[in-house]
Amino acid sequence: MSEEATGGRGGGGVRQTRIEVAIDRGVFMISVAAELAEMHPQTLRMYESRGLIEPSRSPKGTRLYSQADVEQLRRIQQMTAELGLNLAGVERVLVLEAQMDDLRAQMQATEEAAAAARAELEAELEKLRRSMSADIVRYSGTTTAIVLAADARSPFKSARNR
Repeated sequence: MSEEATGGRGGGGVRQTRIEVAIDRGVFMISVAAELAEMHPQTLRMYESRGLIEPSRSPKGTRLYSQADVEQLRRIQQMTAELGLNLAGVERVLVLEAQMDDLRAQMQATEEAAAAARAELEAELEKLRRSMSADIVRYSGTTTAIVLAADARSPFKSARNR
């Protein structure tokens, strides 16, 4: 919370207090939310009954709308007025958007898991390369194959001893 003094003559200024509130905290009563969203309070009640908006409630049961709720109301109004959607269309759009948000979150989690698995696999592969590099040598006998160092020591080892 911050306070500011605004100037006036004689040093007696008016104090303004600013309070920052989380965007999803219900602070506006229905009349204020309706005014902010530029619609009638009865329209808010109708949207609530349709499940398009869900205001929080005070301990006494008063509807309390958040800034996020007001933005949602403006968005609904835009979809109906500018895009010509009816409320069933708005409901469908909101459901589809929620599904898209869920799918984005799932995709992000899958990408993070894949990156972690890839890093783990690369670390294991590097560990394997390091452990094998001491045991693998190029054998320059009659063949040019790569063989284990233990087998490279004697070119006369029989096939059954290998």
